[in-house]
Amino acid sequence: MPINFTVVPVEDNEAEKSTLEGVFREEHDENIPPQRQYSVDDTPRESSPFINIIDQDQENYYDGKNMALFEEEMESNPMVSSLLNKLANYTNLTQGVTEHEEYEEGGSAVGPQMGTFIGVYLPCMQNILGVILFLRLTWIVGTAGILESFAVVVMCCTCTMLTAISMSAIATNGVVPAGGSYYMISRSLGPEFGGAVGLCFYLGTTFAGSMYILGTIEILLTYIVPNAAVFVAETKEDESVALLNNMRVYGTCCLALMALVVFVGVKYVNKLSLVFLACVVLSIMAIYAGVIKTAIEPPNFPICLLGNRSLQNHNFEKCMKTEERNNQTHTTKLWDLFCDSPYLNATCDDYFIRNNVTEIQGIPGLLSGVIKDNLWSEYGPSGMLVEKKDQLSVPAKDKSRNINLPYVFNDISTFFTLIVGIYFPSVTGIMAGSNRSGDLRDAQRSIPTGTILAIATTSFLYMTCVVLFGACIEGVVLRDKFGDSVKKNLVIGTLAWPSPWVIVIGSFFSCCGAGLQSLTGAPRLLQAIARDGIVPFLQVFGHGKANGEPTWALLMTAGICEIGILIASLDEVAPILSMFFLMCYLFVNLACAVQTLLGTPNWRPRFKFYHWTLSFLGMSLCLSLMFICSWYYALVAMCIAGCIYKYIEYRGAEKEWGDGIRGLSLNAARYALIRLEEAPPHTKNWRPQLLVLLKLDSDLGVKHPRLLSLTTQLKAGKGLTIVSSVLEGTYMSLGAQAKTAEQVRAAMHSERTKGFCHVVASSNLRDGFSHLIQSAGLGGMKHNTVLMAWPGAWKQAQDTYPWKNFIETVRETTSAHQALLVAKNIDRFPSNQDRLGEGTIDVWWIVHDGGLLMLLPFLLRQHKVWRKCKMRIFSVAQMDDNSIQMKKDLQMFLYQLRLNAEVEVVEMHGSDISAFTYEKTLVMEQRSQMLKQMQLSRNERERECTWNGCSLLISFFPFLGDVCSESAWLFGDTGVALPQAQLIHDRNTKSHANLNNKAAVSPEHHMTWTKDKLIAERNRNRAEPNMGVKDLFNLKPYLNLFCRNQSNVRRMHTAVKLNEVVVNKSQGAQLVLLNMPGPPKNKGGDENYMEFLEVLMDGLDRVLLVRGGGREVITIYS
Repeated sequence: MPINFTVVPVEDNEAEKSTLEGVFREEHDENIPPQRQYSVDDTPRESSPFINIIDQDQENYYDGKNMALFEEEMESNPMVSSLLNKLANYTNLTQGVTEHEEYEEGGSAVGPQMGTFIGVYLPCMQNILGVILFLRLTWIVGTAGILESFAVVVMCCTCTMLTAISMSAIATNGVVPAGGSYYMISRSLGPEFGGAVGLCFYLGTTFAGSMYILGTIEILLTYIVPNAAVFVAETKEDESVALLNNMRVYGTCCLALMALVVFVGVKYVNKLSLVFLACVVLSIMAIYAGVIKTAIEPPNFPICLLGNRSLQNHNFEKCMKTEERNNQTHTTKLWDLFCDSPYLNATCDDYFIRNNVTEIQGIPGLLSGVIKDNLWSEYGPSGMLVEKKDQLSVPAKDKSRNINLPYVFNDISTFFTLIVGIYFPSVTGIMAGSNRSGDLRDAQRSIPTGTILAIATTSFLYMTCVVLFGACIEGVVLRDKFGDSVKKNLVIGTLAWPSPWVIVIGSFFSCCGAGLQSLTGAPRLLQAIARDGIVPFLQVFGHGKANGEPTWALLMTAGICEIGILIASLDEVAPILSMFFLMCYLFVNLACAVQTLLGTPNWRPRFKFYHWTLSFLGMSLCLSLMFICSWYYALVAMCIAGCIYKYIEYRGAEKEWGDGIRGLSLNAARYALIRLEEAPPHTKNWRPQLLVLLKLDSDLGVKHPRLLSLTTQLKAGKGLTIVSSVLEGTYMSLGAQAKTAEQVRAAMHSERTKGFCHVVASSNLRDGFSHLIQSAGLGGMKHNTVLMAWPGAWKQAQDTYPWKNFIETVRETTSAHQALLVAKNIDRFPSNQDRLGEGTIDVWWIVHDGGLLMLLPFLLRQHKVWRKCKMRIFSVAQMDDNSIQMKKDLQMFLYQLRLNAEVEVVEMHGSDISAFTYEKTLVMEQRSQMLKQMQLSRNERERECTWNGCSLLISFFPFLGDVCSESAWLFGDTGVALPQAQLIHDRNTKSHANLNNKAAVSPEHHMTWTKDKLIAERNRNRAEPNMGVKDLFNLKPYLNLFCRNQSNVRRMHTAVKLNEVVVNKSQGAQLVLLNMPGPPKNKGGDENYMEFLEVLMDGLDRVLLVRGGGREVITIYS
């Protein structure tokens, strides 16, 4: 629907400030017009906004204006009047390229002035009508027949018409700067597809230049100056080789001359293009005039047939064996060609003797009815004679063929797919209008109209030419590729009026012009790709002369063009460039289809006569034509495009062009995420989807980069990886750092970690990690495993936050049913460049929590760092377990899991709790008690109570005296060590002396305390009559405390015993995987939990604690 704009004037109190122009003051240079604020090389880039806001003075220009409400946003949001002014002055000139004269004279560039007819229609006509029409179309009609030739033309023209419709939709969806098809494809399908198809289109344009140059040389040496050949064949067998060598020599010279013309200045090429276009138009008019004339008076081009075989008549004048002169029979030159002497009794070719010579008209005319003979195809192998089927012929006894005889024969094997490959280049050139988009007055209207009209016109010309050639020219002449049967005349020239030379000269200049256009357009296309920076090794071709002309790209183009010239055969070069053009057209259709189906808000083309089904039909037709032309050339072209695509994806610059592939990826991702959320993944599909919790230093650098190395080795680029961290502060102050997370991304890149980066800002680390565990991921693509580093310095920390945060993270992962991996000594883990030549990965399978312990070594050994390490599995057997049977069952279980590992069952016999265990436990508890007292209450009463309890425990356990003297018990409420005398005085009080006399253990006697012994000793001490009331009051809290924390003693005992066994078996292992025990339900024992884990991992180098998520992750079933 139309949109009406109303401009409302804003009145101001001051008359001299009635306008808003003062709000946006732009400083223009006096020597530069307002329209061109950038230099020759300053082409608009995709990375910059469409309208560049020029920095304004910092002074206040808003006094007296009516925009004060928006004055703080003026720098980022311009007023409508300024925006419209910039749009009016915008121009999309072609890549900043100026002519030599303009550059030297300092002249300013003229705005685009070309209309539809001059800017699009005629250039497309000139590029479409060319060498194939003049040199091969008659041969195609004669070989494939009118019906099949018509089908080929319709198929190819339909392909280009559908492509033009798709191209028109893309070209009218916004401003298209110079770059044409490359720009449209790259901005629609992304830099990878754009670079791959852009380079293929560049190669196609370059090989098209080779084809036009070869066509030029073929016309020159065959029809204009055949005596100018450098290489002359001495025998008939050497003619083809000599022709190819002549094509190479003259083609190279012609290429050098054309490249020199392009180097001197494109201006001359553009001026000559009108001359070349006039030659094409005159040639086509001569053809149609000749067709009309054949209906009235057919031209005289006799051809000579021996039997039904066509003869080359450029070596004889009369089509007869003998002639009567002065009543005598004389032999002719034709006789000399088939006989060994000019006499009547000479030995002649058997077929020559058996058959008569017949002369027929090569151009019988439009009304002759020859169209019926030319309806069907005449395919054949190389060397097959060109014969007229309805002509009488007597076969020779000797079937062998002498190549020295002047027969017309096929120079190549012919078949339908070859015809398609040779013909298709004649319909290319539809991009000529879009390539000139920067020179058009209204590109969005001119490109669709001019291109579609040009294709419709040329399609009509080709279709009518196919029918008219078949209706006017004899079949044997049509199949004569080089016109040998019509005295070396160009076959299509024999039909022209008033003279064949009109076509010869016109086709010669037409091929020259098309070659110059290819050598002009291809370097600029390569320069556009190089300047985009998506292919690093092509950056050198983005530079040129001072006026922007692509000198290096021109040299590269000439070098590739020389390869096509060295092939030296137009019939072999044509299928090559057909592949590249078809691939380009295929992706143009794909781009339009993808954009249409996605329905992105920015997809608003002015050209409305398109549909995604037409684009898909055009894409399918292009793909079919590629394999019809040549399946092996198609595969080679696809491999080249695929290699370029992967190279750009791996090494190319990252570009965000808002392409359709990204939108397609978003739609596919949305669909996949919705499907994933429908049901949880099956055990067979389970793999660790990691949430990596990183800690950052004060400079926002990654503290433990080896955690990312472990992630890479564990994931190998498969599955989901979310690398996350928390910035402590508010989002308003740290939002920019959280969004960019440059150092985290740099660390991921250096460690080759493929995944997502998610950094959040939170008031404290605990809440931040909690939010990440809860909300990281999207839909069904969420993490199921958390990877973090062990807080190694938690004891030395000034506060309790590090280990409390760690334990809360463990609790939250358990509550969320997520697995947890904790790496100790993470900085000692191998990097991605290391190769562990030998060693083992030891798995200590103590409890079964889903099988993650079994799966992790298998995943690690897939990476080259751990590939040579062997896997060992240890299991712990109790007293009542049958260790032998347990080992057999474990081996069978691993066999069913398809895991190769050594199995060992370790027996842990029940033993009394050692004094060392009690010592570790009591030190742990007293340290915890001291910290609590220091944090909660620091009054003297609690300190006295603490020291009384300490003395009591020393009386119970004399070996703790040294520990007390060295531990934190010696620190008072101020943190200063108490005098040793105070401790000795407390220990020598009467009540403590009584206890020491009763319960002290001799220093020479080693005693192991068990629960029963401890209870008996406590009861015996309670029964002592000498114990005072105060002493009983002081002893009761500590005895109750000791009884209440018997679980700590048991846990410490387990940790100590397990550590002894693990260190004994796995101290030299490259990696040790252990079941991670869960934290206590009572948060009061959190610090004790950290001590248990420290004891469990003591003496081990690399440890990975594993805590399952509560579900099976590995299965024995297929």
